[in-house]
Amino acid sequence: MKNSFKALSEKLLDWYDKNARDLPWRKTRDPYRIWLSEIMLQQTTVEQGLPYYERFLKRFPRLNDLSDASPDDVLKLWEGLGYYSRARNLHTTAQQIVENLSGKFPDNYNGLLALKGVGPYTAAAISSFCFDEPRAVIDGNVIRFLSRLYGIEGNAQSSEVKKTIHSLAQKLISESVPAVFNQAIMEFGALKCTPKIPQCSSCIFKTDCIALKTNKVDVLPFKPRKIKKRDRYFFYGVFLDPEGRTLIRKRTNKDIWLGLYDFPLVEYDVPPGIIPGPEVFGFDYGITSSFFSDTIKHVLSHQRIFARFIRFKTSHELVSAPGEYILIPLKQINEYPLPRLIALHLNDLSITLF
Repeated sequence: MKNSFKALSEKLLDWYDKNARDLPWRKTRDPYRIWLSEIMLQQTTVEQGLPYYERFLKRFPRLNDLSDASPDDVLKLWEGLGYYSRARNLHTTAQQIVENLSGKFPDNYNGLLALKGVGPYTAAAISSFCFDEPRAVIDGNVIRFLSRLYGIEGNAQSSEVKKTIHSLAQKLISESVPAVFNQAIMEFGALKCTPKIPQCSSCIFKTDCIALKTNKVDVLPFKPRKIKKRDRYFFYGVFLDPEGRTLIRKRTNKDIWLGLYDFPLVEYDVPPGIIPGPEVFGFDYGITSSFFSDTIKHVLSHQRIFARFIRFKTSHELVSAPGEYILIPLKQINEYPLPRLIALHLNDLSITLF
């Protein structure tokens, strides 16, 4: 069996040597850059994450630069990438390393695990890519590839199956080039053993793959049915005074988009029968006119947002912002980190905010 693992590993390394994509984080052993890429690529494709990675490094070329940044600056650069807790953890961890570890990343798996936002996958990636520690990385690509190759039929999200897959990956990993092996196995899952329409006919493992032999490629890895999405109905009040100023607020509740900015908001569990007026938002500024957008559907991992923007023009200047809201020129709103729902639709003709 040991020789079988070695043969499979060598075959994978040979494939990677000929087919690896040219990606910037594969040209460095800098823990900061590796860490940044791994956090960004969680729940994100390489194609989507690459421009963000390059922009982040241009703005924050060193760990100290990220540590010194404001939370708003970090979230603004992350805008549109989703799963914003990654950005918040990224910033917190940078400060943790600078303040407590003299600006140096731990050089081993266990030390890396102690960092905020760094789990087993990220710790294994950094420790192998930067410090040659033979720790197998287990991401979605690896789970899919090994589940099919070895015909693992249990729930891929269960701890039992995850332990089985980790054990197999650890037996396969090359002790001499763990970084290259980890890149290779993830790359193979990303390019060849894909979720849909995998390239089985040209696969170098087609004679070894149990899923292919048993006609189960389409059903492995097995995952339970997705959780039903929650529907939410948002109405944003965009108040514009004669000076072109508006009200925004920073989201501070433990909910989606924590730390981002949006307009005054009222939410309903079911679609309301009428469009909310200014009094529903708690403001009375002498409304001269109003306009409301079409409904905009915005899908998140576990939620569907149905949003409408209502523009209220006021006859009086907004001289002070009530409570939690701040008063800004509307033309400056793009300087603030915004939910993608708002950023994408600010210039929509159906909203006509400007």
